[in-house]
Order: sequence, then structure tokens, then C-alpha cells
Amino acid sequence: MTTPPARDALYDALLSMQTRAEIDAFLADLCTPAELRAFAERWQVARLLDAGDKSYREIAAEAHASPTTVVRVARYLKDMPHQGYRIALDRLKTPN
Repeated sequence: MTTPPARDALYDALLSMQTRAEIDAFLADLCTPAELRAFAERWQVARLLDAGDKSYREIAAEAHASPTTVVRVARYLKDMPHQGYRIALDRLKTPN
């Protein structure tokens, strides 16, 4: 899959960050506070879904997410070909 050059440039910028502080500064400049909250919310939902011990309703409440967000993230975890959530979840579980 070929990505547009502008998206590749964004990915290169993200990959150039070396610390959490640098990532925080870059994302604070790049995203609105609402966008950052939405990203963090979706990631929390993905982690809670992956843990597998809570209902969708419990996950929505804990992550302060809508049920629609929980269902959408669950669908991406299970059915979508990208498997970006799965890659990150698995890499964070595996010690380096």
C-alpha cells in the first residue's frame, strides 16, 4: 500500500521523536486538545478490549467513551485488515 507523500512526511516526523516529552510537544502542536483526547480515549478502549475482562458498557464508562467508539474500536481490532491496534498492543506486551 502506497501512502501519500504528506502522510509519509508526517510518519517520518513521528518516528524522529526520541522521548515522550518530544512526542507530547509535537502532538500538542499538531493536534487540538479534543483530537488528543480522542486518540487517548480510543487507545484506552483498545487496551481494555484486549484485556478481555470487561463488557462494552464497562469499557465505555471507564474510558469515558461512547458505546459507538467502543464498538468501532472493537471492529478495528477484530475485522479490519490494517491491524494497527493489534501491532501496537502486541509490541507493548512483548519485552524487548
